[in-house]
Amino acid sequence: MKRGPKETAESARRISRRAMLLGSAQLAVMGTLAWRMRSMQVGQAEEYRMLAEENRIKIELIPPARGLVFDVNGVVLADNEQFYNIVMTREDAGDVDTVLARLARLVALDPERVEEARAELLTRDPFIPVTLAERVPWEDVSRVTVNAPALPGVRAKQGLSRTYPQGADMAHVVGYVGPVSDYDLSRIDDRDPLLRIPRFQIGKYMVENKLERSLRGGAGTLEVEVNNAGRVMRELERQEGVPGADLQLTVDARLQNYVQARLGEESAAAIVIDLEDGDLRAIGSAPSFDPNLFVRGISVSDWDFLNERHKPANEHHRPLAAKTVQGAYPPGSTFKMITALAALADGVIGPEETVRCIGHLDVSDVRFHCWKRAGHGNMNVHEALKQSCDVYFYDIAQRVGIDKIAEMARKFGLGVRHDVPMSAVHRGIMPDHAWAREERGREWRIGDTVNASIGQGDVLASPLQLAVMTARLATGRAIVPRLVRSIDGVGEPSGRGAEIDVNPNHLIRIRQAMHAVSNHSRGTAYASRIVEDRFRLAGKTGTSQVRRITAEERARGVIRNEDLPWHRRDHALFVGYAPFDAPRYAVAVVVEHGGGGSTAAAPIARDILLQALYDGTPPLAAYPSNLRGRIAEQQRRLELRDIQPGRTTDRA
Repeated sequence: MKRGPKETAESARRISRRAMLLGSAQLAVMGTLAWRMRSMQVGQAEEYRMLAEENRIKIELIPPARGLVFDVNGVVLADNEQFYNIVMTREDAGDVDTVLARLARLVALDPERVEEARAELLTRDPFIPVTLAERVPWEDVSRVTVNAPALPGVRAKQGLSRTYPQGADMAHVVGYVGPVSDYDLSRIDDRDPLLRIPRFQIGKYMVENKLERSLRGGAGTLEVEVNNAGRVMRELERQEGVPGADLQLTVDARLQNYVQARLGEESAAAIVIDLEDGDLRAIGSAPSFDPNLFVRGISVSDWDFLNERHKPANEHHRPLAAKTVQGAYPPGSTFKMITALAALADGVIGPEETVRCIGHLDVSDVRFHCWKRAGHGNMNVHEALKQSCDVYFYDIAQRVGIDKIAEMARKFGLGVRHDVPMSAVHRGIMPDHAWAREERGREWRIGDTVNASIGQGDVLASPLQLAVMTARLATGRAIVPRLVRSIDGVGEPSGRGAEIDVNPNHLIRIRQAMHAVSNHSRGTAYASRIVEDRFRLAGKTGTSQVRRITAEERARGVIRNEDLPWHRRDHALFVGYAPFDAPRYAVAVVVEHGGGGSTAAAPIARDILLQALYDGTPPLAAYPSNLRGRIAEQQRRLELRDIQPGRTTDRA
């Protein structure tokens, strides 16, 4: 049927509209595609270029050189040594077991370490290298390099590891590093990516741990080009990390070496403080251990040995414990100066007022004994300190009360945690009425005060605290112990301290009594005196009970300390300073279960002070004539081993 002109025109209009709609839609799609292509090519070009680069470029972290540690004279205490490890990266290796089998035919691998590495490869991110063998010889490095095409993902990696040239002498001061562990990551809030590198070394103990962030430094980066098999083709860019800060400590390596040697096989501790600025010159804890054992992860046999599992539990000398700051002991009679100062300051007794000692004092139906069963007779503060009469202090402590004794003790550094960068620094205990209610859930009793007056009962102090107490008694200043002298050449604040709010005349009385302890024939430390006039020693002996003597034991005549098992014997203590007229050094010595302070601790303290004062082996003329033969033999036995000379760092 033939359409009319009108119908034909209408049909043409409909077709034109459809064509225009379709054309518009096509134009919109093409415009959108063109806009998207332009956006990708121009606006997002850099992003896609980087995505493409990631396919052929790898970025690795470069561990920085750990900061070095020096003594006060520049002797190296903690150093870095170069080594090579063999590492594997899982994402580059492909078939891990096949590659490991090939590698085992080329170099000797520890099967135990390989199994540990296999587990790490499966659990860690695939791009993180895992150590297969540590400190390999150069021959192994060469074999791995030559056979690189057959060992995808395996390479020899150069690094630095910690070493401690002074060995056991500085273990309880500098501490040690060890491989970072999952436990370390769980307990520290540190997002440093270096910590994710397997077996990266971090500080675990003492200064290495407490100043970890300063010593660690910042990571560098290495950008390398790899082929489609993951093999490194060339190094594109290297940005070195920021080295850790170098530390200079206040300790003297030669004096520290002598202190450790003099403590010998005892379970003991000794602290030496420079009275000018509070610098800790020696921090000895015996027995000690070799910190190098911990650097790569200590073996089970070495760990068992250091924990002394081969010894009876009652003769455990605890070489891993830093007794200088972690040990807390009843200070015994070394505390009597504090009780005396509190009583003098409160005015409850005068310097010449006497108390009669008949060998004991009855308090609330309890008999408190003096160490001298026959009694000392009439005692003033000077004589009571010189002869260490207990009854005198029992009496005056009841008059002054525990709260004022505790207040005086804190002025002199007891019951206070000193801020030194060492691990688990003990706060000690200086009890008072509030402490008894909070910690014991009861009221303080008068018998508690009597016990505390001679440094027994609940009173506990570390050797560091006793050394600080002695330094403040000697100078009248609130000396603060300082262990770090400088960080990257920037000096740390001095510990000289301000004057203590104590009557200076009372301090003079106490010092004179301490001088008599060591220089009067009836003084408890007379046998350990220094006879060189310019270096006269002032001090105080102490013996702290580990167990209470029972009535039955007293009825049998009191068992001698040396007849008891080692772990039940009394601790021996001595604190002192020299020279008396111009104090230079203070010392505190504790010998665990050593017996009497006059026989076990005082001779050690005297020898250490002389070594410090003479800056080396003292002349025999400094000792009493009757001791010179024995001292000469001792000096030959304790002859100092060679100390590595100081060296400077080439860092800016």
